[in-house]
Amino acid sequence: MNIYVDYDDCLCETARSFSDLVMDMFGIDVPYEKMRYFNLQMAFDLTDKQYEQLLLKGHEPEVLMAFEETLGASKVLNELMDKGHNVSIITGRPYSSYEASREWLDIHGLKDIKMYCLNKYGREKIIKSSDYSLELEDYYKMKFDIAIEDSPSAFKFFDHLPELNVLVYDRPWNREVDFPGANYKRCSDWDNIRKIICKKTRQGL
Repeated sequence: MNIYVDYDDCLCETARSFSDLVMDMFGIDVPYEKMRYFNLQMAFDLTDKQYEQLLLKGHEPEVLMAFEETLGASKVLNELMDKGHNVSIITGRPYSSYEASREWLDIHGLKDIKMYCLNKYGREKIIKSSDYSLELEDYYKMKFDIAIEDSPSAFKFFDHLPELNVLVYDRPWNREVDFPGANYKRCSDWDNIRKIICKKTRQGL
């Protein structure tokens, strides 16, 4: 199977780190469990200037490298690849963060996994010489059987794949969201994800 995996808050605890970062930078205390929006500006009620400063700081290599791994992520993904599944990390992080993001994956035992920076919001300049950056038209040519995602704002990027099974990693900002269809299933952790994928494999998905 071809499996799409989101990076932030699926592979690593980005929101928890940003909660601490916002407290350090601005003295704004919004614990992880109180984050009701995927949009960080809304989640922390930041001004435009504060939001810009947060994004700049939050994408510095030393900050990205310090993110904690989501429990079980690398173990399960390596098991899936060992069983022959084709796994791709598709992230909305800016391409400028590619090297640090790639290094984080390598350090956490995911050296064999593919990673692409998808220009979801039209912010990036096209990098035609890169094999690891994607414009939307390139992404829409890709075929996936399963997607692992936490962000409701990313669900629209699955509309071209009506048969896609979307495993929604449970996070505070997606708990009150109505899923687009029956092919969306909430997952509590990576062991839950592993069991679902193994079951679908046995069923011949």
